[in-house]
Amino acid sequence: MFDLLAAAGAGAAGAPPAWINWLPIVGMVVIFWFLIIRPQMKRQKEHQQRIGGLKKGDQVVTQGGLVGKVVKVDETYAEIELAPNVKVKAVKHTIADLIEPGGKPAND
Repeated sequence: MFDLLAAAGAGAAGAPPAWINWLPIVGMVVIFWFLIIRPQMKRQKEHQQRIGGLKKGDQVVTQGGLVGKVVKVDETYAEIELAPNVKVKAVKHTIADLIEPGGKPAND
């Protein structure tokens, strides 16, 4: 009987510490943080800064793919002129990108 208890105790003494079992999961979280989450947060912050600096005369692309010139901006909306006498009111957060000055549309 003592031999069985001694064998069981010897087997438990050779087991790795419990924190070793969590090491792969912690490693995966760190990898996801640096490869996916952190760059996405950086892009989101840059986008918010660009949209926050939106002003009259900027050319923008909406998330729907519409290209136009900003006519009026307030805190939550931007009025965009798509063509002469064609204006739409868009939520500022739906503006995907600003077109740099001097940039030309692809079909002109």
